[in-house]
Amino acid sequence: MPPSSQNQLSNSPVLPILAYCGSSILMTVTNKYVLSGSFNLNFFLLCVQSVVGVAAVVTCKAAGIISFRDFKTEEAKKWFPISFLLVGMIYTSTKALQYLSIPVYTIFKNLTIILIAYGEVLWFGGSVTGMALFSFGLMVLSSVIAAWADISHALSSHGSSTKADEAVATLNAGYIWMLVNCLCSATYVLAMRKRIKLTNFKDFDTMYYNNLLSIPILIVCSLFVEDWSSSNLLHNFPIDNRSSIIAAMLISGVSGLFISYTSAWCVRVTTSTTYSMVGALNKLPIALSGLIFFDAPVTLASVSAIGVGFVSGIVYALAKVWQGKSKPATGLPAPVTSASSQAIKDSFKA
Repeated sequence: MPPSSQNQLSNSPVLPILAYCGSSILMTVTNKYVLSGSFNLNFFLLCVQSVVGVAAVVTCKAAGIISFRDFKTEEAKKWFPISFLLVGMIYTSTKALQYLSIPVYTIFKNLTIILIAYGEVLWFGGSVTGMALFSFGLMVLSSVIAAWADISHALSSHGSSTKADEAVATLNAGYIWMLVNCLCSATYVLAMRKRIKLTNFKDFDTMYYNNLLSIPILIVCSLFVEDWSSSNLLHNFPIDNRSSIIAAMLISGVSGLFISYTSAWCVRVTTSTTYSMVGALNKLPIALSGLIFFDAPVTLASVSAIGVGFVSGIVYALAKVWQGKSKPATGLPAPVTSASSQAIKDSFKA
């Protein structure tokens, strides 16, 4: 391909947008695939992802593709509390994703935006416009519809049997983990924004330190909390699909780097308005991936919840863009796409 054609292709907004959406879907689907069974080594899964992430960025730095600052103990001490909060956020996200379907998970993750927005009002002097408030109402409505659809489907599928009670109990556990995850996510984002002013970290600096400092925390938690007996290892990595589970774990780690790169690529070749809309529109294919690749229930209520959540994302993105034009110094938190991808994306943003 001629150099001019390559430049046109790299500067075209279509390719980075598709790559960004594809990376987000890939990470969500691979995480759900690993967690969809009775997998219970969540800390180990996150540790593998962090190791893969560190190895990927170090390799890219050695190849001259990216650059970030070298490790310094003083900076690590300042950033360690943020990495600790990140571990709490991504662990609770895996637990919620383990119990909930991808569409419901994606819809409920929107509630984090509300917590972050009002956290910024309290601690950073931010503001919430009327349009943003309207989008928050739609987010809450979509979450209520999604929960109602999930519980109704569980009851109708199993009747009044013990299986129905078990299915509802599983959903309730997922909702509790989702609530904890929203609180952890908001705390992490708000704390990171405050801490990042002290360290002046850039995108890949944040990614490098977050992943590197998370590894010892995850190793300790995995060794002391999780069951490493031979029977449990065989339970988590059955012979029949052991290779596919390990491959999915590695792919999910690499996809985090893809999300970071494609996000920066989108920012470079598109406007802020387009990028905000991409973040909002990206919710739809991620939610649909749960319907396509997994046995998420397809009902009128579940589809309606996805639709309302999708619209709420668009309304919020427009509110964010319009507020940025009127008050450049203030801004709302970026749209949340999915639990797994948000955990990575938040750790990249400076």
